[in-house]
Amino acid sequence: MTVPPLLSRLRLPVIGAPMFIVSNPDLVIAQCKAGVVGSFPALNARPAPVLEEWLKRIIGELGEHDARHPDRPAAPFAVNQIVHRSNERLNHDLDLCAKYRVPIMITSLGAREEVNRIAHDYGGITFHDVINAEFARKAIDKGADGLVAVAAGAGGHAGSISPFALVQEIRAFFDGPLALSGCIATGGAVLAAQAMGADFAYVGSGFIATEEANASPGHKQMIVEGAAADIVYTDYFSGVLGNFLRQSVASAGLDPDNLPKGDKSHMKIGSEEARVWRDIWSAGQGIAAIKDVVKAADLVARLEQEYHAARARLGLVA
Repeated sequence: MTVPPLLSRLRLPVIGAPMFIVSNPDLVIAQCKAGVVGSFPALNARPAPVLEEWLKRIIGELGEHDARHPDRPAAPFAVNQIVHRSNERLNHDLDLCAKYRVPIMITSLGAREEVNRIAHDYGGITFHDVINAEFARKAIDKGADGLVAVAAGAGGHAGSISPFALVQEIRAFFDGPLALSGCIATGGAVLAAQAMGADFAYVGSGFIATEEANASPGHKQMIVEGAAADIVYTDYFSGVLGNFLRQSVASAGLDPDNLPKGDKSHMKIGSEEARVWRDIWSAGQGIAAIKDVVKAADLVARLEQEYHAARARLGLVA
């Protein structure tokens, strides 16, 4: 398996998942300074011109960090692009990512060859979200450098296949960079992702419960108090299957156990989707491991300690 040089010197093999509404420059900068990849969806920057402001700030602050700490430079950052054709902002956002030479682009909801080409033309790399082996093959055929295997239990839009099965099937034909998403909330789980064959753990819910995240106090507290039984898997809200916090669904006046089936032909992208996710909160099934709202750097430190403790239990050398 080959890991791009850009990702070979992370403090931990962790990519912070780009989370709709939640991921913002404060969180991304904190993640990168702590030594893991920080990311955000381009659509979080609203209105569209705000994306340029975010990119300037992230690049500027990480550059200042590197100048002050040449011995421990920041990790690279990533921008998530929703490449579904209903995203009217895509071309605008891609142009800005090219202008500012965003190191990593993570694409979701449809692999598109031209998006990979744009990133490659300026020297960037791309990862594509997939929920099964069929989508993985299509993404690689269209030029994606790496994959994010979104397995059962992941927060937000998620698949339904066990991480063991999904990684196994993808590794049968792909030896490039692979991140695994789904219930990864401890350092031991990060190590387990590697043991299964992934290069990186894709961590989302833990970063929602951080001080820097753009999530409401209620959302953060619901994660801290929650467990796997508090997660509902449904396509009702956006037309795509995903995992949501049961109590937030109930608080919106809906029955979490009797939600109608969603309509994928009316997929919600952009401002319409934001109105839904503002009140219906997402999280993955691994949230029982999240006990407090902390700084992002403190979360990374906990994951690192647990990761090395797990290695030591197995007798693995540093």
